[in-house]
Amino acid sequence: TPAAPGPHPRLFAARFAGSETTADGTYVYDTPDLVSGLAQAGYHTVCVGGVGFFNRQGPLGSVLPGLFQEAHWEPEFGVASPTSFEAQVACAERVVRRLPADRRLFLFVNVSALHQPNWFHLPGATREAGDTRATHAAALEYVDRHIGRLFAAASSRRRCFAVVCSDHGTAYGDDGYTGHRLGHPSVWTVPYAHFFLDGEATAP
Repeated sequence: TPAAPGPHPRLFAARFAGSETTADGTYVYDTPDLVSGLAQAGYHTVCVGGVGFFNRQGPLGSVLPGLFQEAHWEPEFGVASPTSFEAQVACAERVVRRLPADRRLFLFVNVSALHQPNWFHLPGATREAGDTRATHAAALEYVDRHIGRLFAAASSRRRCFAVVCSDHGTAYGDDGYTGHRLGHPSVWTVPYAHFFLDGEATAP
């Protein structure tokens, strides 16, 4: 939701009587969630997980991947892997290659590289010193170096609609707060963009 007075029309919405944010341009579906709504419309739904909520190692880690027709997670995709995003992109490329050309795809990639720990993305940083704004920035640079491959794969068969966003921010000493399991504007305020990728695009 933009940090400005609303209501803000939604791109996607489950059908709900009286919804004030469903507009003429909203894609409305008749299922409880967007993933199953797109599956019902003929999309193949695929998730490439990253953080523990996608690892299927317990009930909680099975809920989100369970929404998708095809779900992938392995330790190399996780937060402790210095090459997590490269591995996730390679998985996404394989998914696209295997899919019949006429089948629509909804691909969700949960990028774990920006999450804690991220100290190992900055040369010279140490586990003992922990994560900082500088290591977080280095993790973002790492993702940026490889995201063109993901965009190219996603748009290799037809025009692609992309949403890029974060699920939360992280405090690095802001007003004395550190981490993200807390209520602070540095956690609530996240980047968001949506755009079309035409052909084998490498950037929005």
